[in-house]
Amino acid sequence: MNQRIEGIGMTSRRTRERMIARLKELGISHSELLRVMLETPRHLFVEEALQSRAYEDTALPIGFNQTISQPYIVARMTELLLEWGPLDKVLEVGTGSGYQTAILAQLAKRVHSVERIYPLQQRARRCLQDLKLRNVRLKHSDGGWGWEEYAPYDAILVAAAPSEIPETLLAQMGRRSIMIIPVGQGRTQILHRVTRTEVSLEVEEIEPVNFVPFLPGVL
Repeated sequence: MNQRIEGIGMTSRRTRERMIARLKELGISHSELLRVMLETPRHLFVEEALQSRAYEDTALPIGFNQTISQPYIVARMTELLLEWGPLDKVLEVGTGSGYQTAILAQLAKRVHSVERIYPLQQRARRCLQDLKLRNVRLKHSDGGWGWEEYAPYDAILVAAAPSEIPETLLAQMGRRSIMIIPVGQGRTQILHRVTRTEVSLEVEEIEPVNFVPFLPGVL
């Protein structure tokens, strides 16, 4: 692995190990998820000027009024999906710069990821190619539409907060499936877990979060 990917100084493996220790302290316990987050170079997914902060537990700007989620939130949302069972076909709404996508790609058989901002999608594509992650399909599209062509999904992860859960995404959930989605506006957002079984659809509030708003249209 080349030095740009492996990292040095504040992007080194030792710095990543400190990030993993913090995640464990915060209650993240899924061993394979922790291994993947240790091995995935988060610094590739942020601007060069911010790379020294890549392993802090904070969200960082990636341009276009968007952010890369803090490591804890990435870990928490992914762990909630993994608790439901093995991940086969996952829909991600909001590719951003591709960090969450990269984590999912190493834990699921197939990832389909939608991003409304084209330059971000292209950055994500380059990062995923650099990491040789080939089980990801990317689409430049309004996230509110999901990606019907490959539905139904056994897991959906949404990385922006709508004021209510989009019916379009609910319709793309499989018979036994899960969706992790922040819901709300401003500082009153709550992470939700939506589970669909053969007979019911259940919605559960998990914890307060802070995401960018879920916006329509493409850029």
